Amino acid sequence: MKEAKDNTLFKSPSDSETQRCPECDGDHLIRDYETAEIVCMNCGYVVVDKIEDAGPEWRVFDNEQREKRVRVGAPLTFTIHDKGLSTMIDWRNKDANGKNLTPGQRAQVYRLRNWQRRSRVSDGTERNLAFALSELSKMSTMLNLPKNILETASVIYRRVVKKKLVRGRSIQGIAAASIYMACRQCGVARTLDDVAVVSTINRKEVGRSYRFIIRELDVLIPFYGPTHYVSRFMNQLGLAGNVEVLAIRILNAAKSDGLTCGRGPLGMAAAATYIASLLMNERKTQRKIAEQISVTEVTIRNRYRELMKCLEIDVKL
Repeated sequence: MKEAKDNTLFKSPSDSETQRCPECDGDHLIRDYETAEIVCMNCGYVVVDKIEDAGPEWRVFDNEQREKRVRVGAPLTFTIHDKGLSTMIDWRNKDANGKNLTPGQRAQVYRLRNWQRRSRVSDGTERNLAFALSELSKMSTMLNLPKNILETASVIYRRVVKKKLVRGRSIQGIAAASIYMACRQCGVARTLDDVAVVSTINRKEVGRSYRFIIRELDVLIPFYGPTHYVSRFMNQLGLAGNVEVLAIRILNAAKSDGLTCGRGPLGMAAAATYIASLLMNERKTQRKIAEQISVTEVTIRNRYRELMKCLEIDVKL
């Protein structure tokens, strides 16, 4: 029996009660749209061998074809202040047939564009959202973050606005803190310094806004350990995958021995990266690692000595 796509119980259109299997009297029936059958999950009996597919009549093989053939609007998105529900008047001065508009029609469309743009932002809350979400999109692009991070940050900022916590605070600060908070929630390694660089405010203000959001929204943010930063450091330094694997093993051993408690995750990750590069014969100097990772050479050197002593690692220099 092939695996069905829909695991919901099948209900007859004419009856309110769930249809049962005539073979085993079970009620766990699923729809298999690949074979157009309704199958009992208990015994495999085919209850109905011809069902109608409520999906589209066309087939697609990639996302590009899906976007071309779909006949509905774009999905809702939290990255736009109106969630993408409003319409847009095209900036090209052409009609539906592709012909150029006359001067009178151009003037009329120009006025319609202005009124449409004004109607999209009706009050101060929407103006706040429109500006803040554009800042979030800009910072997300500069940090090279995936789309789900931007969506999560937009939801966080909307929650802050809904609770009226933005009043008296910097919009850029709350937006930057939302980006950092979204990165923490989704497990993407970005530091406060990284967020502060792409925003218009300093690191101290981002941290203050971040702590304020956590306190007011009462959310639990997962802890960032040193292993979260290893992959990023390897890409920045151009090291091989076996070096990354060894660095993670070193950090896991250090965590088991309690060496990571009370130490900064960046410094521990940098020291483990340095040790792994030495052991795998892909040597990187402490100065180069410190410049790429934005930590001091003294921090790397101190964490390096602790790891070498406690884990009894022998490196031939």
